Amino acid sequence: MAIFPTRYSLLSASAVHEYLQERYLLDDTTCRLLIHNVSDTYLLEGGTTRYIFKIYRDAHRKVEEINGEVELLNTLHAGGASVSYPLPDKDGGYLQAFQAAEGIRYGVLFTYAEGQVYPAMNDEQLLQVGNAMAHIHNLTAGLRLKHHRKPLDFEALVDAPLRIIAPAFSGLATEYRYLHETATRVKRGLQALELSAFSHGYCHYDFLPKNFHLDTNGKVTFFDFDFAGEGYLVNDLASFYVHFFLDVMHKKLTQQEADRQFAVFVKGYRERRPLSEAERASIPYWGFLFWLFYFRFYCENFEDWSNFFFTPRFIKDRVGWMKTWEEWYLG
Repeated sequence: MAIFPTRYSLLSASAVHEYLQERYLLDDTTCRLLIHNVSDTYLLEGGTTRYIFKIYRDAHRKVEEINGEVELLNTLHAGGASVSYPLPDKDGGYLQAFQAAEGIRYGVLFTYAEGQVYPAMNDEQLLQVGNAMAHIHNLTAGLRLKHHRKPLDFEALVDAPLRIIAPAFSGLATEYRYLHETATRVKRGLQALELSAFSHGYCHYDFLPKNFHLDTNGKVTFFDFDFAGEGYLVNDLASFYVHFFLDVMHKKLTQQEADRQFAVFVKGYRERRPLSEAERASIPYWGFLFWLFYFRFYCENFEDWSNFFFTPRFIKDRVGWMKTWEEWYLG
């Protein structure tokens, strides 16, 4: 009997483990599924050593893009940036191919980011995060990878999201009109700036606390570069500011304290890399577009991940958050 058309398989952890032990010459390890999301993440543990194995979906990331992520992370690691980086197998290759039900899926083994997520950071940790982000930007500013990564330009951040999300807003015309009008206004405002003076390079574009660990010595390690692409580097600072907005909105911080903490982070960033006042002033505008980008992300992964929560109620709630962002930060 022929295999029925499949969109998103889940590979057996025990079979993946057996394969990786052979390809990476691993002994005395265990393997378990950690996350079944837009891709699948497995945790390998052995003694005091841990690894992350990520299996991508072809519908989400093509081989060229995966190679681009590997190239970017190898560049960052070689430059001394603190990132979870890919490990070569016994033959020196990075991508592992699996004949899954839906076709070939590719996986990459990464070092484990030691430490843990700190949703609430002290000033020393904020300085360290700012310093480490600036180090990454020093390495990616002006970088051109051999392998393609999708750009984070206005087409990707405004025009394409507005086209892609439109069907999901059936029956929500008021909400879609608000997004279209506000995003268009934000885009025009940004285009009116002297963007040629803004730093440009490869962005992580999801610099939320969930994507970096801090160890007991305060060392930060960044991971999950799935969104990485070429764009204005200030986008990374804008995505980090989203963390503070959420804390204020959920009454974990006052706006005054959130701004103070963000200023500490910026101080850490500026210790290692310049940030112009024009770039800093533009952060709320890029931040609004980050929310729109995530709407696109939900829509594009609806059948594989977001269908269980991406409902009209969820859409209305998120548009409400974006309205709050506009009222607080865009004036």
